Amino acid sequence: MKPEIHPQYVECQVTCACGESFATHATKPEIRVEICSKCHPFFTGQQKIVDAEGRVEQFIRRYGLQDRYGQEESAEEASSSEEQ
Repeated sequence: MKPEIHPQYVECQVTCACGESFATHATKPEIRVEICSKCHPFFTGQQKIVDAEGRVEQFIRRYGLQDRYGQEESAEEASSSEEQ
C-alpha cells in the first residue's frame, strides 16, 4: 500500500437514536445511527412498522394485504376516518 493516502483508522463512538452507544474502530471519531442491534426488529424479535406519511397503509391497500395485517391496520384506518 502507498503511504499517506489512506484515512486514519481511529477509535469511534457509535450512538443510536434509542440511546445505546458502543465503541468500535472507523475512519471517523463519532457516528450517529437511527437503528442498532438493540432496537432493530431482526435482533429484538418485535415487528415495528415505521410509517412515513401513510405509505405503509397505502402499500397494504394497494397489494391487498388487509387480511395479513388486517386487525391492526383496519382499526387505525377506522379511527382516522372517525376523526375526520
